[in-house]
Amino acid sequence: MNILHFKTHSAEQTQNFGTAIGKLAEPGDIFLLIGELGAGKTCLTQGIAYGLDIHEYTLSPSFVIMRELHGRLALYHMDFYRLDNIAEISDLGLDDYLFGDGVCVIEWANKGMTVLPEDHLVIKIDYLSGDERSFTIEPHGARYEGMLKQLKESVPGS
Repeated sequence: MNILHFKTHSAEQTQNFGTAIGKLAEPGDIFLLIGELGAGKTCLTQGIAYGLDIHEYTLSPSFVIMRELHGRLALYHMDFYRLDNIAEISDLGLDDYLFGDGVCVIEWANKGMTVLPEDHLVIKIDYLSGDERSFTIEPHGARYEGMLKQLKESVPGS
């Protein structure tokens, strides 16, 4: 499997990487974000929204589980932070979103990996210091292998 590792040194760089993802996004794409509190998951999602031509400010959906935003494609921004077990995630009825024509971005996706579709792009974000973040991008499925090749061109030093 092809994996991409890189660092960003500012919130702007993190958003710019997200924008590159959003510009490449197609209907049905699923992006699974993994990282601790403050790692930059919502910042990255803001960039994805910009890449989808969404002009609304992207807030974390921690307390509402999902926010829906519209641009070139619908963005279903989900957050599993407050969910404690797989049954809660399974019971949300997310299939219409996960297998629909929009783009799903799921924060704290590690809480539900066993009930999410097999084909997806995992984006692990680690806080290093200040505004510096480390990213590990893992594609699962042919669609995301191709996307990773395109993303490598937008990441300095990859």
